Amino acid sequence: MAKVQQISEITPSFAFTEYDFYKDYEKSFKKSELGRIHSVLPLCEMAVRFGLRDPHPHKKAGRKSHFSPEGKVALMFLKAYSGLSAPKLMEQLNANIHYQLFCGIRICPGNPLTNYKLIDDIALDLSSRLKIQNQQEALAEAWKPYMKNLDALNTDATCYESAMRYPTDVKLLWECIEKAYPMMCGASRELGVRRMRTKYLDVSRDNMAYVKQRRHTQKRTRRMIHRLLELLGKILAELRRLGRENPCAGLFSKSQLAEMETITKIYRQQRSHHGSGNARESIPNRIVSVSKPYVRPIVRGKEIKKVEFGAKCNNIQVDGISFIEKLSFNAFNEGTRLVHCVKLAEKLFGEKITRLGGDCSYSGNENRSFCSGRGIETSFSQKGRKRESTASVSIVKKELARVRATAMEGSFGTQKEHYGLKRINGRIKKTEILIIFFGIHTANAVQLAKRTAEAELCLAA
Repeated sequence: MAKVQQISEITPSFAFTEYDFYKDYEKSFKKSELGRIHSVLPLCEMAVRFGLRDPHPHKKAGRKSHFSPEGKVALMFLKAYSGLSAPKLMEQLNANIHYQLFCGIRICPGNPLTNYKLIDDIALDLSSRLKIQNQQEALAEAWKPYMKNLDALNTDATCYESAMRYPTDVKLLWECIEKAYPMMCGASRELGVRRMRTKYLDVSRDNMAYVKQRRHTQKRTRRMIHRLLELLGKILAELRRLGRENPCAGLFSKSQLAEMETITKIYRQQRSHHGSGNARESIPNRIVSVSKPYVRPIVRGKEIKKVEFGAKCNNIQVDGISFIEKLSFNAFNEGTRLVHCVKLAEKLFGEKITRLGGDCSYSGNENRSFCSGRGIETSFSQKGRKRESTASVSIVKKELARVRATAMEGSFGTQKEHYGLKRINGRIKKTEILIIFFGIHTANAVQLAKRTAEAELCLAA
């Protein structure tokens, strides 16, 4: 038997084969939650929209893929559903027949898959092909029969945080030095020239002493930042000099050159910020991580966590099913997105929106005028003096606000706690976006699977 077989290509040639043994597992799979999730996912249509399935198939050269196009998409849903890392998911895939049925493959027990990087490669491939709105159209079309109240819309924004430490100025500058100093040492060694003298060891000891302090005074912090800026500026100047004097030596790789560019931007931002003397000064396009230069601080104004670091996402929700309206790593005002939310919901489901729930950030005058002109009932509180004749209207507003606060906020908590969106572990921007996309829609698929199970019970009763 081959190492991996695609179930769609397996055909029994004679009676009493292993394939007949699999039919019992197929029956139990269809009754399980995983099987119900598989039944509501339009995997074939999504594979076409990812560009994995050629509309004009022809024989291709090279090694055959273990996973079919639909299996690759299913694998990403399975990863979000299980919450497992790539090595752990590979172990479960080898051992769990339901997981194999979900992905449409059959793995030989005596010859299991061992290279867990196959999962990361598939994720990287899909992340470069992902077009969020294009995929959401396919999902909305497939899920529309399971949904009702398509004229009611809720909207809200949240931040899906990246997995990174809290970036203070001292931590960030020291991280830059830790990356730039070995580059300088390696370049000097390769050229056979004497390494420039620096106070690296002295600053390192001072930084360690600063880190061990329980409390940091403003004076001590400014002095530490000043020393780090001086050292980093000296190292960057030496790196530029070595690169300028030896252009053909190939001292630095492409990744190192990209890192140097990021570190230089951080140095300029921090030097300007330190020179202003205003700790609350806003820095445009502020970089807070060397390894993730695309991440920006998102000021949310929450009581527990005032600043978050990750992707800000404005979501819409129809009948408890969430869709992404706008996703960006830069801060934006979600209040300006209400018109886009309404248009997206009407485009996905083809029905006019008549009710809308949103918090106070969406209740600007322009949004109120838009909703009044379209005849949309909102949850926004009434402006001006309250009138007794609007008592029945206020009840509708309160109900819309209650549903938004429970269903919308609850969906954010479910996605973050159960589907891997609390701390996004992607290393690059496009994989983080892919993880967010599959995390949100896996939560939707689980909810729809529960609805199909309840409908089957009602029919059975």
